[in-house]
Amino acid sequence: MSTKRDNFSSKDKKYMKLALDLARARRGLTGDNPSVGCVIVKKDKIISIGQTGYGGRPHAEHNAILNCFEDPKGSKMYITLEPCNHYGKTPPCTKNIIKNKISEVYYSIDDIDVKMKGKSYSILKKNNINVKKGLLKKESLNLYESYYLNRKKKLPYVIGKIALSKNKIIYSDVSKKITNEISDKLTHYLRLKCDGIMVTSETLNIDNPKLSCRLEGYAQHSPKRIILDKNLKIDLKSYVVKSIKNGNTIIFYNSNNKIKKNFLTKKGAFLINQPIQKHRNFDLKKILKKLYLVGIKNLLVEGGDKLTKSFLQKRMFNEFYMFKSSKNLLKENKYVNFTSSYILNTKYDRYKTNFKLGTDKITIYKR
Repeated sequence: MSTKRDNFSSKDKKYMKLALDLARARRGLTGDNPSVGCVIVKKDKIISIGQTGYGGRPHAEHNAILNCFEDPKGSKMYITLEPCNHYGKTPPCTKNIIKNKISEVYYSIDDIDVKMKGKSYSILKKNNINVKKGLLKKESLNLYESYYLNRKKKLPYVIGKIALSKNKIIYSDVSKKITNEISDKLTHYLRLKCDGIMVTSETLNIDNPKLSCRLEGYAQHSPKRIILDKNLKIDLKSYVVKSIKNGNTIIFYNSNNKIKKNFLTKKGAFLINQPIQKHRNFDLKKILKKLYLVGIKNLLVEGGDKLTKSFLQKRMFNEFYMFKSSKNLLKENKYVNFTSSYILNTKYDRYKTNFKLGTDKITIYKR
């Protein structure tokens, strides 16, 4: 029975929630294309589901129609985003919907892409298909926040992450482990959902991180490593340098060190000579613009205190994850405090507060 407020039934919402779950599961793994979920229903029975393919193709609607275990003629289709209506590397999804004589199409929100925005509605209507949009609109706008930002601003969606101890230390050379194994899995999940991960050469040289996704079965979806290294101080014996291959490493620099430039270029790193500003640092906004142009749509920044502070001060994070451990770290030798708590709490809103992962607490901030 439909509600007075939005005229969508509880069953409609149930099917769209499933479509949203399908889209969320593939988010960050569909290249330039948005991750879309699709559910096909006939006589109140789900006859197929589909998601956007890895890398962005095939589209969710195509996969759902292909997966049908009954003839989709006369069925209802629930899609999280407006179906495409133009020829690209694949035919339009609207054509496929019409060809298979689907009777009703429910989609949540219009695509922001100018080639498609709002056009599918009239195309389907002209072919005697009952079309409704706006179903679970709020949930879909949240899901496609990064995609909308990409298309509007021509910038990556930027996620920040930092882990600190109970006594607000983010690094100690005596006891390096801060968070627990459950939090570590969330970190790797964030890496999975981003196509780039950024650190400075200083962090890389101190920690020698792998900067990869180590969730079982997803190593091939590790993000590209992006290193800010104006003076090319990167340790050539580090894990990141040793594992450079197939354009998986981008280094921003401003140095005349020909030996290192030649070595890194031969290894297969993508070096970008980036001008520095008067205060001798990179312009982070210009770097983000260049990253968007080379295909980085979702960026995870796992920097130290300095890089994190620079992003926070300029409000360049769209989301920020604060991992808080329940243990104190030793201050016997070298250690680094987190110095940006005030900036974080004044410039950003708390989206989710202190949800627990074992003994750790996570707070998510949004701009």
